[in-house]
Amino acid sequence: MTQSDPTDHALATIASILDHPGSHREPEKAVAEEKPDTSGRVEAEGYSKFGPGPIETIRFKWTVRREDDGHYFVDETIGEDSRPVTNGPMSADAAIRFVDDQAAEARQRFEALRNEMAGRAAAVNMNMIRNDGDEI
Repeated sequence: MTQSDPTDHALATIASILDHPGSHREPEKAVAEEKPDTSGRVEAEGYSKFGPGPIETIRFKWTVRREDDGHYFVDETIGEDSRPVTNGPMSADAAIRFVDDQAAEARQRFEALRNEMAGRAAAVNMNMIRNDGDEI
């Protein structure tokens, strides 16, 4: 068997955890919600979305807040204890659109990373099978 990169083993482990049907967490469904409420006017003040991922402490959150002067700002945080990065000023509609766009982009990046990890895990498994002749 040839020496392989420890990163490949870590990615394979992570991918197997993410791909295992029993490891799917119920909160992930709520986080995956990407469409704004179109049944009526969405109130911008307090509008927020969370990014994807299984670990809450590293999950992004975007929250709209309104200043006294009527301008809206979006605070972006990671986990609960981070200092926000603020974007704005902007209109209420622009703030909601910004939150929706950031959440959608985070979801796409998360899915791309997850697919890449799954592909690497499959490659590592195939390499192990080829090198040993038996599955490990």
